[in-house]
Amino acid sequence: MFKRKTYIIGTLLFFVIEVLIASFFHDRFIRPIFGDYLVVFLVYCFVQSFLVSKKYGWVSFAVLLFAYLIEILQYINLIELLGMQHTTFTRLTLGSSFEWADMLAYTLGVGTLYLIEYLTDRKQKQSKNDILS
Repeated sequence: MFKRKTYIIGTLLFFVIEVLIASFFHDRFIRPIFGDYLVVFLVYCFVQSFLVSKKYGWVSFAVLLFAYLIEILQYINLIELLGMQHTTFTRLTLGSSFEWADMLAYTLGVGTLYLIEYLTDRKQKQSKNDILS
């Protein structure tokens, strides 16, 4: 139950951060790069708040594929094909332009997530071993 709460709080925290970034930053790094780096944290925490899967590698990989899919949909201009390019919500959630830098940001974000989960899991296993010894 503790882990579920952690992921729910993470989801809310990253959502607020993403909204603040979208609202107040109109630069060339924080909004387009760092925002994409953090958005995979948001998606990961959201998914894990329902699953709380110990197979964090698979969940991380699924989040990365999802992020790539969204970027590919931007490449083919899906929102324009659907006639939704004038909808602010659609542009904010799906994005409106393909960038290779976004793919890199997603990859680095998921890599960071995986590393955090790996180190946390390793520390918890070590603590259990210390208690049992």
